[in-house]
This record gives sequence, C-alpha cells and structure tokens, in this order.
Amino acid sequence: MIYIESPSTDPYYNLALEEFVFEKLDRSRSYFMLWQNANTVVIGKYQNTAEEIDQEAIDANHTKVVRRLSGGGAVYHDSGNLNFTIITDQSGHEDFNFRVFAEPVVRALAKIGVTAECTGRNDITINGMKFSGNSQYIKNGRILHHGCIMLDSNIKLVSEILKPSKAKFESKAAKSVISRVTTINEHAPHPVSMDEFKELLKNEISLMEPLEPITITAEQQEYIKSLKDSKYATWEWNYGKSPAYNVRKEKKFPSCLLSVFMQVEKGRIESIKFYGDFFGNADIEELEKALYHVSLDNDLERTLEKAEPGRFINGITPKDLYSFLR
Repeated sequence: MIYIESPSTDPYYNLALEEFVFEKLDRSRSYFMLWQNANTVVIGKYQNTAEEIDQEAIDANHTKVVRRLSGGGAVYHDSGNLNFTIITDQSGHEDFNFRVFAEPVVRALAKIGVTAECTGRNDITINGMKFSGNSQYIKNGRILHHGCIMLDSNIKLVSEILKPSKAKFESKAAKSVISRVTTINEHAPHPVSMDEFKELLKNEISLMEPLEPITITAEQQEYIKSLKDSKYATWEWNYGKSPAYNVRKEKKFPSCLLSVFMQVEKGRIESIKFYGDFFGNADIEELEKALYHVSLDNDLERTLEKAEPGRFINGITPKDLYSFLR
C-alpha cells in the first residue's frame, strides 16, 4: 500500500491532492493518506452549504469552507484533528460498509487504553460520543474512504459554526452538537500527541499491508495546484447557487437526512434539487433530471420506479421518495 502524507494544512490543496490520487495514480495499487486542515468546515457533496453553517461565525473565526467528493454530513477540522484516506478497489467491499475501514482506528486506540466502537452508519464513538465521522466516494470500481479523527479539537467552536437541522436530532437524546461529540484526549490515560497517534494508526494500517512512502513530484504538484484553483478554492464548488423553489420539504430517513427544493407549476416539477447527508453510487443530478416536467399526480410513481432512486440516495426506495415528494 502506498503511503502519502500531505505537507500542507490548506484544505483546498488537500482535497485536490486526494482527488488526484484517486483519479490519476496507478489503479492497481491501494493508497493510505494522512492529512490535516487548519480551521475548516468540510461540507458533504450533496449538502446545502448555507444551511449547514453559521456564516457570521465562519467569518469571525476566519474559517475556510470546502466541499468534498463524498456524501455525508458537515465536519470541522483544525490542528487537533487528523484525517485519513484509504483508496482501494471496490471488489470485495460492500457499498458504504464503513466498519472495515474504521476498524484500524478502533485498534489503534485500544493500544493506548481507549475503548472505541463503530456505531450508526458511519461514526466511531467513545462512551456513545462521536469523535470520528467517516464517508465514502465510489466511482468506476474504486472506493475512496476517508475519516476525520478528533484527537484534541476545539469542540466549542464546532458548536458555534455548524448548525445542523433539528430533524437530525430526532429520536436522539442529545439535542446539540457539543453534547454529542468528544475528543480522544478527553478519554486517554495520558495526553496523546498528534505524531504519536499518526504512528499508532500507520502501524495498524501496515499490519493489513506494508506501507511504501512516496513523495509527490513537481509535475504532479502543478496538476494538484491547478485542480485546487479551478475547483476546490471556488465559490461555485463550495457554495453554489441557491435554487428557486416554491415547495421545500425535509425528512429524516433511517439512512439519511433528506431535503428537497422544488419549483412546481400546475402540478408538474419544473425544477428540483436534493440536498442531504446521504451517500450514493450515482450522481444525484441524473435523478433530478429524470424528474423534470414530471406530473406529481400521474407520472411520479412510474418515473421513480424506473429511475431506481436507491442508486443515488443509499437506503431510499421508490416508495419512500414518492411519499416524500407528494
């Protein structure tokens, strides 16, 4: 397995580096990456950025905002947070099975006397409190799995800059961001440094497959910088346009929190945009285009059966989406 550690804490660069490794490097090899971002909110691919963050708090704290390739929810990164990425073949891995990729983190923590477990669809927790969120992007038979690990992060700031939907907390005892999250060092027998934890995690990964460190070449750096400037550092990618709508709905499903903005005229969908912390194997725009000009009364059920919405929103059936949109 090839090992790459980013020398940068620039979130735009790191997301561009990750995409470069996924798209451009040898597909016959697997990759393990470690990277850190300075004071950043990372938005899930399908989320509505404006609804996930407090922009005033973002500006006041000089926090950057960047959208990632994968679905899932918004997370906060700072110097007390370590991010890891595993890129490998999809063969032999069930879609959106996070446990197999998260287990090395659990084993690394056990070495320092901290008991953690994989819970929910994509979290790693200590005593029921989340310290790591994980996400995946799947394309052309390859999986990009990445996770953020809060070793010693500023939890107070997390609660100030993130504003998740109230529906997110349905059926949960905890009613705020800050009451649901923790850091590793709040539970470790002794303070764990970032370098110490990096080595622990690298050792666990190397037990699966030996690590071969590489350095990104100058030519590759030019490509990554170009991708950063043209995509990850742009307002269009990170915020995008707010859709016109006269119908807006939101619902918490077992697999995700889903919201929809629709412009409906005379019973027909003239435009539609889905947002949420969902995962999917196919681009959500394909589903949205399939629903353009569809009648909510006559055509919707048949269109959804044909479109197979579960390909775009993991865990959602045609019946689920029909009831939601109606």
